[in-house]
Amino acid sequence: MELTLFHKCVFEFIGTMVMILLGDGVCASSTLNKSKGKDGGWVVITLAWGFAVMCGVFIAGPYSGAHLNPAVTLGLALTGKFAWAYVPGYMAAQMLGGFCGAFLVYLFYRDHFKASSDNQESFITIFCTMPAIRHKSANLFSEFLATAVLVFVILALSTAGNGVTVNGFPSMMGTTVSTGSIGGFPVTALIMALGMSLGGTTGYAMNPARDLGPRFVHSILFKADSGWDYSWVPVAGPLLGAAFAAAVFLAIF
Repeated sequence: MELTLFHKCVFEFIGTMVMILLGDGVCASSTLNKSKGKDGGWVVITLAWGFAVMCGVFIAGPYSGAHLNPAVTLGLALTGKFAWAYVPGYMAAQMLGGFCGAFLVYLFYRDHFKASSDNQESFITIFCTMPAIRHKSANLFSEFLATAVLVFVILALSTAGNGVTVNGFPSMMGTTVSTGSIGGFPVTALIMALGMSLGGTTGYAMNPARDLGPRFVHSILFKADSGWDYSWVPVAGPLLGAAFAAAVFLAIF
């Protein structure tokens, strides 16, 4: 079956939705009262987010390339590795997937949200990111640099030297092994490393779809302060970081 743009966007939507369901899910598990995972800590959260990305890649990788992130889509388009005509559809699918994944987290943990009604100010960090120290220029730099590293490494993984060797020939796609199965593992390790190393300042959004869609869910469900004055940082920072990574990649490779 020939995959159309619609099919690719469907897989981007599903992959992003599952990623956010599992990623925001571990934040809920570690935060909400009566949860068996309460106070799991930063290591648990970063490990689970890495595995969440891996699951999304396994779902969407063979069909859409599993960008799951508008910043990744932008970086690939800027380096000529992805068609610009597909960019709006991919980004829309990713944003919608982030929204739906976050809403599923609410449905799953609904009783626990009720049991934690005395601490509603913590709910926002289940759905989206907020900085540990609010300093927007520094927060923007954090998101910029973390995403630049993310996109640059993903681009580096696409080079021939990092490809899969099948029957003696290097290839990213290979003949028996797809990027969906192999590419998920280094990206998982990359997400974990970034979370543990560079995630402590802002919560390492690195992905507008990971942050903006779920922020809308928080705003709609809880009618609370959803940090809209900060919301532009985890959108602008990742997009700028992706553009910078693409420029550096083109200059070097």
